[in-house]
Amino acid sequence: MTFYDEIGGEATITTIVRRFYEGVAEDPLLRPMYPDEDLGPAEERFRQFLVQYWGGPTTYSDGRGHPRLRMRHAPFAVTPAAAERWLVHFRAGLDAVDLTPEQDEKFWGYVTHAAQFMVNKMEDVTP
Repeated sequence: MTFYDEIGGEATITTIVRRFYEGVAEDPLLRPMYPDEDLGPAEERFRQFLVQYWGGPTTYSDGRGHPRLRMRHAPFAVTPAAAERWLVHFRAGLDAVDLTPEQDEKFWGYVTHAAQFMVNKMEDVTP
């Protein structure tokens, strides 16, 4: 059994990502990083990525190839402040689902590491 299966599969990840993007849509620092008027495509890509990362279907890589996360985020100023805001919204997503403390810790550990890894500009930019 994969972690994906253990936490409830696609339904759980869909809830997390949906809540995350609800926050991003209203965030003055993060929203400009998503140039498309509709956040739906970004939400779908992120959902597919997390599904695959945690052991679900490989739809993300089948359609987009290797994640190359830093390369895909390079055009955007991912500052420490942006990483913190990203985590605020991801925390809301995790809080919207019923994970055990151990599952939550594992998921949160991954995303906090990922958020710091994506920082590519040390100066904070005001929105």
